[in-house]
Amino acid sequence: MKKLSMSAFLICTTAVFYAQDVVWQKDIKSSTQDFLSQVTTTIDQQYLITGSSIQVAGKTTVSSAASKQNNGYDFHLVKLNQQGEEVWEKYFSGQNHDFLSATVATQEGGFLLAGTSHSGKGLDKKEASKGGSDIWLIRINEFGDELWQKTLGTAQDEEARSVIQTADLGFMVAGNVQNAANGFGSKDVTVTRIDKNGKVLSEIILGGRGLDEVEKMIPTPDGGALLGVYSRSSEFHLGNKQSVMGNTNSTTKGGSSDITNSPLPITHPKSSTNFGEGDYWVIKLSKDNKIEWEKNFGGKDDDHLRTMVFTSSGYIIGGESRSERSGNKTVGIEEGTDVWLISLNTKGEEQWQKSYNFKNRDILMSMNVINTRDGKNSKGVLLGGYTQAEGRIEADDETFWMLYIDNEGNEQWRKHVKGESRKKEERLSDLKMNKDGSIVLAGTSAEELGKENWKIVKLGDSQIDQLIEKQNIKIYPNPVSDYAYVEIGFDSSTGSEQGFKEAEITLYDMGGRQLQSLKTKNKVTKINTQNLIQGAYLIVVKTDAEKTANAKLIKK
Repeated sequence: MKKLSMSAFLICTTAVFYAQDVVWQKDIKSSTQDFLSQVTTTIDQQYLITGSSIQVAGKTTVSSAASKQNNGYDFHLVKLNQQGEEVWEKYFSGQNHDFLSATVATQEGGFLLAGTSHSGKGLDKKEASKGGSDIWLIRINEFGDELWQKTLGTAQDEEARSVIQTADLGFMVAGNVQNAANGFGSKDVTVTRIDKNGKVLSEIILGGRGLDEVEKMIPTPDGGALLGVYSRSSEFHLGNKQSVMGNTNSTTKGGSSDITNSPLPITHPKSSTNFGEGDYWVIKLSKDNKIEWEKNFGGKDDDHLRTMVFTSSGYIIGGESRSERSGNKTVGIEEGTDVWLISLNTKGEEQWQKSYNFKNRDILMSMNVINTRDGKNSKGVLLGGYTQAEGRIEADDETFWMLYIDNEGNEQWRKHVKGESRKKEERLSDLKMNKDGSIVLAGTSAEELGKENWKIVKLGDSQIDQLIEKQNIKIYPNPVSDYAYVEIGFDSSTGSEQGFKEAEITLYDMGGRQLQSLKTKNKVTKINTQNLIQGAYLIVVKTDAEKTANAKLIKK
């Protein structure tokens, strides 16, 4: 990548103004080293902030049966409303350390939590340890109440890394297992498919002769998934194991899997050789958990995959690279580690590679696709990360950053986000973009290591706002059964986030009879449609700014 020109420098300088358009900031303070893993956006545009914390003295766990406080790390959840106000805070505790890694919002409302547990049965944990560390799954409703939980594991150490919901309302959980009896190297990737109630349906183990760590899994439109793995493995030659692409059964064990206690897992050995110390390993899984294709990308040094997104033309794979042009890496580096992106079509064939540099060690943590209104085409991708100081300290090191690229990977603009305060060390964990163009960034902020506060910043960014195609009113799902969400999309004329302070939503039947009326300050509002009979209705929105819009709602 070329050095920044003066014009690019002016863009960055001007962008600081935009970057400080803070709608709100929420700081969740702690006296210990707290880990923030993710921000999850709900259908009504609220936010679940999840990670791992040591509870402050006096706080209680979720379970009323937990008579004593755990001294280790617990699953920590904070729900925020659209204005950044705390709705609830919950902990799930075992008797030892438990780390929450990934969360997915379910289509039915609520969330599935996936983490790594070092605890046996006790406190909030209802199942015994399988041995070593296990994968601990907890499904909760929108209020944080537990619906069910499940422990997956073997006598070895497992860790959870990513979770998605499938089209049949079940889930796929991706993690890592060390020295698995059915595995290939010192650490392998495991993907377990479960139904909506936590019953295990299938399992696959993937790996090479070395260490492989899954970093990200995303759903694909065909009901399958794409796995992104940081691989430090050479290919694995089966020898006495029988191998069929996508359906390889290990013969090293008896009738069941230690992880699932169900029929033997599918095992898939890595078939490609690493180019360097660490590579990107990308695997496409079908909806029945079989391998469709796999690809390996890297240079001669260390390249660490972090995240992936699906676009209208395929996939973008991203992380950081220390490699010069070598292997199958066609772009170099400028300094430290650079952000390295690879675009693939849906068959896994490379379309382009790009590299971006912020100086020092640049770490990519999140990517969000900006689509057209119909969702069929991508306009570009918003990247989020931070730069970690190596050697000298630059002015914007240890600060959240955003980078916007077009569909061909060409940089359009970049900016740093300091929010309402700036600490010495700030590291972005996740970035989510809302349908209205607002952005939520979540990470840690610390004066010193070991005392990390959670920092959540919501921005109203004018440059992103120009890319979003808005509708004055939008209803989803439509047709509806029990609940509908009304999204108010009036452009702001005052510079505020919503363009209104209060709106009234009124529901009429087609004869003009008023059935419901409620006032809201929210951009997205949930309305109850359970008592409506099948047919067509009219929803009218009127704001205090004297703007009106209406749309038809269909009750199925």
